[in-house]
Amino acid sequence: MARKERITKEHIITAAFEMAKREGIENVTARKLAAEIGCSTQPIFRVYQGMDEVMMELFGIISEYFEQYYINYKGNEDIPFIRLGMAYISFAEKEKNLFYALFLSQDRGGKTLYELLNGKSGALVREINKSREMGVTNPGDLFMKLWIFIHGAACMMITGDYDLPGEETEVLLIESYHAYAK
Repeated sequence: MARKERITKEHIITAAFEMAKREGIENVTARKLAAEIGCSTQPIFRVYQGMDEVMMELFGIISEYFEQYYINYKGNEDIPFIRLGMAYISFAEKEKNLFYALFLSQDRGGKTLYELLNGKSGALVREINKSREMGVTNPGDLFMKLWIFIHGAACMMITGDYDLPGEETEVLLIESYHAYAK
């Protein structure tokens, strides 16, 4: 009778996600991951070809985690890009390590910023289309102008340099939308 595998792929990637969330993705190494799981590195490399493969899967899980965060985020749905922007800034505040891994790393799991924000649900495309339906002639340009503010606020949130309450941030985003939409 074959021995039942104790350390599964799900076990490994769940531990890697929790480590990335708690300590930052740069601290997810084979040795540290094995220590987190309570095993040697052998079970990790039995399941994965190497740490690059673990990291690719981990980026996918973090990306899906952000998408679910955005989907569940309650906020202004009347004006395009506002809810997405607020969710992004909130994610930076609440999930600093995951935000850093997903949006500030060089690699981003091989995905562009557009792909990360659009996700499987097509969130960004919906926002662009909604903006177009509201009469904005160049919604891509509008989004880029807003995104500079949104991304800057999120980065400042991580460094502790941003202390505006969510309500004030939303007002600024709405004012910016209307100013740029003209």
